[in-house]
Amino acid sequence: MKMWSGRFKQEPDAGFEQWQRSFPFDRVLLPYEVAASKAHASALAKAGVLATDELATTLFALDQIGREGVPDADDPSIEDVHHYVEKRLVELIGEAGLKLHTGRSRNEQIATDLRMFVREQFDEITQLLADLASAFVKQAEDAGERAMPAYTHLQRAEPVLIAHWLLAYVEMFLRDMDRLTDCRKRVNVCPLGSGAVAGTILQLDRSSIADELEFAAPTANSMDATSDRDFAIEFVQALSLVAIHLSRWAEEFILFSTTEFGFVKLPEEYSTGSSAMPQKKNPDALELIRGKAGKVFAEATALFASVKGLPLAYNKDLQETQQPVFAAAQQVSSMLRVAAGFMLAVKFNFDRMQEAASMGCMNAQAAAAHLVRQGVPFRRAHELIGRAVRLSIDQGCELEQLSKEDLALCGIDADDDFYNALALKQVLAIHDVPGGTDPARVREAVHAAKATLSHYVGAAHACT
Repeated sequence: MKMWSGRFKQEPDAGFEQWQRSFPFDRVLLPYEVAASKAHASALAKAGVLATDELATTLFALDQIGREGVPDADDPSIEDVHHYVEKRLVELIGEAGLKLHTGRSRNEQIATDLRMFVREQFDEITQLLADLASAFVKQAEDAGERAMPAYTHLQRAEPVLIAHWLLAYVEMFLRDMDRLTDCRKRVNVCPLGSGAVAGTILQLDRSSIADELEFAAPTANSMDATSDRDFAIEFVQALSLVAIHLSRWAEEFILFSTTEFGFVKLPEEYSTGSSAMPQKKNPDALELIRGKAGKVFAEATALFASVKGLPLAYNKDLQETQQPVFAAAQQVSSMLRVAAGFMLAVKFNFDRMQEAASMGCMNAQAAAAHLVRQGVPFRRAHELIGRAVRLSIDQGCELEQLSKEDLALCGIDADDDFYNALALKQVLAIHDVPGGTDPARVREAVHAAKATLSHYVGAAHACT
């Protein structure tokens, strides 16, 4: 029996009936539907709709439905997860099961179930981000004070500590975690008691329902509660930024794993070979993360398109907001798990990175800074060191390999202090500001990252 069949004389078209069903995908919401139904049953008992024995029987049956889980076979007669729970409840306890829908609507049920799903995903994905960030912190610790080139415009710019580079990604992931935590506040309100559009027809204790389901409060407006999907859009937008950060990381590691760079040694357990070329080791894990990021962006676009023109309140279009949420959550969770495994297994060619950090006149700004400390205006110092760089390129050498006579031709009065300022250790040390790549500052940053991540369950162990 349909949940709405009384008003109709004509059976629905068979093709349309199957086409409009959501149970093939909203069945994932079964645990949340059971929990919300138990909270509603308790509220019905307080309102006098369910007798004490009926409440006990209903709660026992709902627990059984939860333990049974989603049926293996898709029953084509089931319209959605709400229909399934009610149908199964009636099978278990008979007519008393038909009372459960008193004073509620599927409009508020799906809004509640989806909020509970998203809330749980916030927590799970935040933890996965903490685990990934912890893997980066561990690699940063292992790198110690080894250096590498930093790039702007994909051209070598200045030397930085490898740890400093890795911590840049940690900052991205910490922002992601902060964003998810903030979004969680807005998802954590309870629509139950909103009815179909105007509020429930019973005097239900909405605050007790919200408390039982661990929501911060009931929603404030029944029309908004049943039609709002801002939380879903915000969730998938936040996941899109996670995917962007993962894709940027994947792209850089792909580049750095090439023979031309040779900074990253691909772990075999996260790589594949070629069916044609026996020598190949391909960064498939990274390439798939980069590729799957696009699918997350597509889900965000689908959500925007689904709700952009909807009048208040509930419309069937909102059924189409579920699958993008499920898909984006699954994609990002799997990407984070693979990324964390990769980062724990990856190795770096520290010698090559350190050597590269000492090449290409990347100490030029440090040289200009030394002249500034001697009283030369920066714009003038920039011009003088630029001439020295041009001369070193012509001679095929580094700045520090130019003789004093060569530097004098460029207008630079070089002494031993000048040459000392060009050493890699000194080039790194002059960036002694919060957020800079000075080794002492980077050690502080590692410590701060570990302290932040220690607040997340499971992350504290990973960072020790």
